[in-house]
Amino acid sequence: MISDVIIMAGGFGERLWPASSPSHPKQFMAINDNISFLQESLNRALALNVSGKIIIVTRKDIEDECTRQVEGMTEFLGNDYSKKLLEDCIVIAEPCPKHTSAAIMTAISYIKNSSKLNEKHICLVLTSDHIIEPVEVFINDSKKASLAAENGNFVCYAIPPTEPATGYGYIKTGLDLYNDGSVFKIDNFKEKPDFETAKQYLQEGNYWWNSGMFAFDMNIFLSEMNNYTPEVSDSFKITLDGKIPKIKRKNGIQVIKKWPELDKTYQTVPAIAVDKSIAEKTNNAAVVKANFSWTDVGSWDTFSELCTNPINNKTSQVECNNNFIYSDLPIALCGVNDLVVVVKNGKVLIMKKGSSSLVRDAVKELE
Repeated sequence: MISDVIIMAGGFGERLWPASSPSHPKQFMAINDNISFLQESLNRALALNVSGKIIIVTRKDIEDECTRQVEGMTEFLGNDYSKKLLEDCIVIAEPCPKHTSAAIMTAISYIKNSSKLNEKHICLVLTSDHIIEPVEVFINDSKKASLAAENGNFVCYAIPPTEPATGYGYIKTGLDLYNDGSVFKIDNFKEKPDFETAKQYLQEGNYWWNSGMFAFDMNIFLSEMNNYTPEVSDSFKITLDGKIPKIKRKNGIQVIKKWPELDKTYQTVPAIAVDKSIAEKTNNAAVVKANFSWTDVGSWDTFSELCTNPINNKTSQVECNNNFIYSDLPIALCGVNDLVVVVKNGKVLIMKKGSSSLVRDAVKELE
């Protein structure tokens, strides 16, 4: 049974520029119904009915917006879920970004210091900027992940690939742990491949996309971190020593008022992804095959396909075909096809469909 949920919400908003930005990254955006990616992630966390905490790990400069979005959910949730957010949700802003190992260790430190822990304490790590549906299937898969974690596995959620994508890391699966096609041992992890390699992975059939979501027993996680990446574990010793950080409320939601031990920890902890610190090193890595629909809305191509009601001012298109417009201002297009036009936050992106991979480079050049 999952005890706590950790939501990673510290992105910098490069891939959906200019609608997203470091001060308003993708997790705060919405596609169609004004429910942001972060709020959808919180909905999934609440649907799991966990007994413990919902921890959102974010950046200091977006803590305020993060709490506003959490508080905004209480207006349309039922009383039980609203009470859960107000009493058991806490937003923790890292002193500075140090990748996912430090972010997860930060959340675990708070849970360990502030909760009554059972012998087995299962944590689920979720992303804040993906589309996952339906929620009932996600809950069922999470139960499988929890069971595998209770049996001592570090569990990844694996997504069945639908195309030879080059933008995701891959997981090669091995032994079927329960002989039912739901949970597999991990043979190894693969970096983002080139197109030909991705096609080969798809043909072989035992390669899956790595979703960046995990389930594990907290005590096993701490032990594995100490065994395989002690430089992270050593930095967090003072943070795990039992001192409960001081809490205040911002926009009605709990946040850290003062945690000097965490500030000191972040002066020394290295920036390492949890894939590198534990997942790729442990002998107990496993995957749950996701039966839910999963989309990483990491490009304007994907966003334009999913957005059926773009937030546009007045638009005009003359002798045009297959253009997507997402704009704060009136836009007129004449005689052009297959474009994505984004005008947000005083900036403009004009992109030929299929060229999303170039956006990050263009933003860096502008900066």
